[in-house]
Amino acid sequence: MKLKNKALLYNFIGFLIFFLIIRFSLHAFTSINYIVIALVAGFGAIFLAPKFAVVYHGKKEKLMMKWIFMKGVKEIE
Repeated sequence: MKLKNKALLYNFIGFLIFFLIIRFSLHAFTSINYIVIALVAGFGAIFLAPKFAVVYHGKKEKLMMKWIFMKGVKEIE
């Protein structure tokens, strides 16, 4: 699998996990409209999910991850 595809897949999985956690938590503890819950969960997941990207270092490609709970950028092997 190409690294760009891996980065896209990891971004989607990270977003999905946070989206579902926030959405079901808001649904369980509040009684607001479903559209508002989905919007809040979407923006929250965008903010909280780790970001994966492919970086070209010379002739070599590297998969890197940045997250708000981690200091700096980490290389994923």
